[in-house]
Amino acid sequence: MRRQPQQRLRTGALALACVVLLGVVPAVFGLQTLSRDPVFATLDQLAVPRWAATETVDDVSGSRWCLLDCRLRERTVVSDRSPEETVQVYEASLRGEGWRPWQVDRCPEQPAKGSYTCWQRDELTLDLWVREPACVPPPVDGEPALVPSPDPSTQAEECGGSLVSVKVRNAIDDDRTRPQPSTDPSLTGEDPFPTSSVDPLGEPTPSPS
Repeated sequence: MRRQPQQRLRTGALALACVVLLGVVPAVFGLQTLSRDPVFATLDQLAVPRWAATETVDDVSGSRWCLLDCRLRERTVVSDRSPEETVQVYEASLRGEGWRPWQVDRCPEQPAKGSYTCWQRDELTLDLWVREPACVPPPVDGEPALVPSPDPSTQAEECGGSLVSVKVRNAIDDDRTRPQPSTDPSLTGEDPFPTSSVDPLGEPTPSPS
Protein backbone atom coordinates (compact mmCIF):
# COMPACT_ATOMS: atom_id res chain seq x y z
CA MET A 1 0.00 0.00 0.00
CA ARG A 2 2.89 2.38 0.74
CA ARG A 3 4.37 1.87 -2.69
CA GLN A 4 1.43 3.55 -4.44
CA PRO A 5 1.95 7.04 -2.90
CA GLN A 6 5.68 6.84 -3.57
CA GLN A 7 5.07 5.78 -7.15
CA ARG A 8 2.63 8.64 -7.62
CA LEU A 9 5.19 11.11 -6.27
CA ARG A 10 7.83 9.81 -8.65
CA THR A 11 5.40 10.01 -11.56
CA GLY A 12 4.45 13.56 -10.62
CA ALA A 13 8.09 14.62 -10.28
CA LEU A 14 8.90 13.09 -13.66
CA ALA A 15 5.95 14.86 -15.26
CA LEU A 16 7.02 18.17 -13.71
CA ALA A 17 10.56 17.72 -15.02
CA CYS A 18 9.21 17.06 -18.51
CA VAL A 19 7.10 20.21 -18.36
CA VAL A 20 10.14 22.25 -17.36
CA LEU A 21 12.30 20.80 -20.12
CA LEU A 22 9.62 21.11 -22.80
CA GLY A 23 8.36 24.53 -21.76
CA VAL A 24 10.96 26.63 -20.01
CA VAL A 25 14.00 25.73 -22.10
CA PRO A 26 12.35 26.46 -25.48
CA ALA A 27 10.97 29.68 -24.02
CA VAL A 28 14.47 30.83 -23.07
CA PHE A 29 15.80 30.11 -26.54
CA GLY A 30 12.71 31.75 -28.02
CA LEU A 31 13.36 34.96 -26.11
CA GLN A 32 16.95 34.98 -27.30
CA THR A 33 15.77 34.55 -30.88
CA LEU A 34 13.23 37.34 -30.53
CA SER A 35 15.90 39.70 -29.24
CA ARG A 36 17.86 39.34 -32.50
CA ASP A 37 16.39 41.02 -35.56
CA PRO A 38 17.40 39.04 -38.65
CA VAL A 39 17.41 42.21 -40.74
CA PHE A 40 20.37 43.58 -38.80
CA ALA A 41 22.12 40.26 -39.32
CA THR A 42 21.53 40.73 -43.05
CA LEU A 43 23.03 44.21 -42.91
CA ASP A 44 26.02 42.80 -41.06
CA GLN A 45 26.65 40.54 -44.03
CA LEU A 46 27.10 43.43 -46.46
CA ALA A 47 30.59 43.03 -47.89
CA VAL A 48 31.87 46.57 -47.39
CA PRO A 49 35.48 47.45 -46.53
CA ARG A 50 36.37 48.19 -42.94
CA TRP A 51 36.86 51.89 -43.73
CA ALA A 52 33.22 52.09 -44.87
CA ALA A 53 31.85 51.06 -41.44
CA THR A 54 34.07 52.40 -38.68
CA GLU A 55 31.19 53.19 -36.31
CA THR A 56 27.73 51.62 -36.35
CA VAL A 57 24.62 52.57 -34.38
CA ASP A 58 21.37 50.57 -34.69
CA ASP A 59 17.88 51.62 -33.70
CA VAL A 60 14.59 49.77 -33.97
CA SER A 61 10.95 50.70 -33.40
CA GLY A 62 7.59 49.05 -33.94
CA SER A 63 6.59 45.39 -33.91
CA ARG A 64 8.10 42.64 -36.06
CA TRP A 65 4.58 41.21 -36.45
CA CYS A 66 3.11 44.63 -37.35
CA LEU A 67 1.06 44.96 -34.15
CA LEU A 68 -0.12 48.58 -34.28
CA ASP A 69 3.08 49.65 -36.07
CA CYS A 70 5.35 47.57 -38.26
CA ARG A 71 9.02 47.41 -37.41
CA LEU A 72 11.40 50.08 -38.67
CA ARG A 73 15.11 49.27 -38.57
CA GLU A 74 17.58 52.14 -38.78
CA ARG A 75 21.35 51.92 -38.99
CA THR A 76 23.76 54.86 -38.98
CA VAL A 77 27.33 54.21 -40.11
CA VAL A 78 30.43 56.40 -40.25
CA SER A 79 32.73 55.98 -43.24
CA ASP A 80 36.30 57.23 -43.41
CA ARG A 81 36.15 58.03 -47.11
CA SER A 82 34.22 60.36 -49.37
CA PRO A 83 30.51 59.92 -50.11
CA GLU A 84 31.32 59.02 -53.72
CA GLU A 85 33.57 56.10 -52.73
CA THR A 86 31.20 55.02 -49.97
CA VAL A 87 28.16 54.95 -52.25
CA GLN A 88 29.94 52.70 -54.73
CA VAL A 89 30.87 50.02 -52.19
CA TYR A 90 27.46 50.02 -50.50
CA GLU A 91 25.49 49.81 -53.74
CA ALA A 92 27.74 47.04 -55.06
CA SER A 93 27.31 45.13 -51.80
CA LEU A 94 23.53 45.52 -51.85
CA ARG A 95 23.39 44.12 -55.37
CA GLY A 96 25.58 41.23 -54.29
CA GLU A 97 23.11 40.39 -51.51
CA GLY A 98 20.13 40.33 -53.87
CA TRP A 99 18.79 43.86 -53.37
CA ARG A 100 17.34 45.48 -56.51
CA PRO A 101 17.28 49.23 -57.22
CA TRP A 102 13.76 50.57 -56.73
CA GLN A 103 12.72 53.50 -58.88
CA VAL A 104 9.79 54.99 -57.01
CA ASP A 105 8.32 58.39 -56.27
CA ARG A 106 9.08 59.91 -52.87
CA CYS A 107 12.61 58.58 -52.85
CA PRO A 108 13.56 60.51 -50.90
CA GLU A 109 10.32 61.55 -49.24
CA GLN A 110 11.96 64.87 -48.32
CA PRO A 111 14.69 66.74 -50.20
CA ALA A 112 18.08 65.41 -49.11
CA LYS A 113 21.65 66.29 -49.94
CA GLY A 114 24.02 63.62 -51.11
CA SER A 115 23.09 60.27 -52.67
CA TYR A 116 19.68 58.83 -51.79
CA THR A 117 18.58 55.54 -53.37
CA CYS A 118 15.85 52.99 -52.64
CA TRP A 119 16.03 49.20 -52.87
CA GLN A 120 13.78 46.14 -52.65
CA ARG A 121 14.34 42.53 -51.67
CA ASP A 122 11.64 39.98 -50.93
CA GLU A 123 9.22 41.56 -48.46
CA LEU A 124 11.52 44.43 -47.45
CA THR A 125 12.34 47.91 -48.72
CA LEU A 126 15.58 49.73 -47.99
CA ASP A 127 16.56 53.41 -48.13
CA LEU A 128 20.26 54.21 -48.49
CA TRP A 129 21.39 57.78 -47.82
CA VAL A 130 25.06 58.72 -48.09
CA ARG A 131 26.18 62.30 -47.52
CA GLU A 132 28.90 64.44 -46.08
CA PRO A 133 29.03 64.53 -42.27
CA ALA A 134 27.63 67.48 -40.36
CA CYS A 135 30.64 69.40 -39.07
CA VAL A 136 28.69 72.13 -37.26
CA PRO A 137 27.81 71.38 -33.60
CA PRO A 138 24.08 71.24 -32.83
CA PRO A 139 22.35 74.24 -31.20
CA VAL A 140 22.43 74.49 -27.42
CA ASP A 141 19.28 75.62 -25.57
CA GLY A 142 17.82 76.93 -28.80
CA GLU A 143 20.79 79.17 -29.51
CA PRO A 144 23.09 78.60 -32.48
CA ALA A 145 26.36 76.99 -31.56
CA LEU A 146 29.47 79.16 -31.66
CA VAL A 147 31.79 77.52 -34.13
CA PRO A 148 35.46 78.44 -33.72
CA SER A 149 37.57 79.23 -36.76
CA PRO A 150 39.75 76.15 -37.13
CA ASP A 151 42.93 75.86 -39.08
CA PRO A 152 41.94 75.18 -42.73
CA SER A 153 44.54 72.41 -42.93
CA THR A 154 42.95 70.49 -40.03
CA GLN A 155 39.33 71.33 -40.87
CA ALA A 156 39.35 69.16 -44.00
CA GLU A 157 40.74 66.23 -42.02
CA GLU A 158 38.25 66.56 -39.15
CA CYS A 159 35.24 66.92 -41.47
CA GLY A 160 36.27 64.24 -43.93
CA GLY A 161 34.59 60.94 -44.55
CA SER A 162 30.86 60.45 -44.92
CA LEU A 163 27.73 59.46 -43.03
CA VAL A 164 25.55 56.52 -44.09
CA SER A 165 21.93 56.02 -43.06
CA VAL A 166 20.03 52.82 -43.81
CA LYS A 167 16.29 52.36 -43.21
CA VAL A 168 14.64 48.98 -43.68
CA ARG A 169 10.87 48.57 -43.61
CA ASN A 170 8.33 45.85 -44.33
CA ALA A 171 7.00 46.40 -47.83
CA ILE A 172 3.40 46.11 -46.63
CA ASP A 173 4.03 49.04 -44.29
CA ASP A 174 5.78 51.20 -46.89
CA ASP A 175 3.26 53.62 -48.40
CA ARG A 176 5.33 53.85 -51.57
CA THR A 177 4.49 50.24 -52.48
CA ARG A 178 0.78 51.04 -52.61
CA PRO A 179 -1.08 52.50 -55.60
CA GLN A 180 -0.72 56.25 -55.58
CA PRO A 181 -3.73 58.52 -56.26
CA SER A 182 -3.94 59.59 -59.88
CA THR A 183 -5.46 62.69 -61.47
CA ASP A 184 -5.85 61.00 -64.88
CA PRO A 185 -9.47 61.62 -66.00
CA SER A 186 -9.47 58.29 -67.86
CA LEU A 187 -9.05 56.51 -64.50
CA THR A 188 -11.31 58.64 -62.31
CA GLY A 189 -14.02 59.42 -64.86
CA GLU A 190 -13.77 63.14 -64.23
CA ASP A 191 -11.07 65.74 -64.29
CA PRO A 192 -10.31 66.97 -60.75
CA PHE A 193 -8.81 70.12 -62.24
CA PRO A 194 -11.17 71.04 -65.10
CA THR A 195 -10.04 73.70 -67.54
CA SER A 196 -12.57 76.46 -68.05
CA SER A 197 -12.88 78.07 -71.46
CA VAL A 198 -14.43 81.19 -69.95
CA ASP A 199 -12.06 84.01 -69.13
CA PRO A 200 -12.60 84.81 -65.44
CA LEU A 201 -11.28 88.31 -66.08
CA GLY A 202 -13.50 88.94 -69.11
CA GLU A 203 -16.09 91.63 -69.46
CA PRO A 204 -18.50 91.79 -66.51
CA THR A 205 -22.11 90.87 -67.07
CA PRO A 206 -24.16 94.08 -67.35
CA SER A 207 -26.57 94.56 -64.51
CA PRO A 208 -30.25 94.80 -65.40
CA SER A 209 -31.48 98.39 -65.71
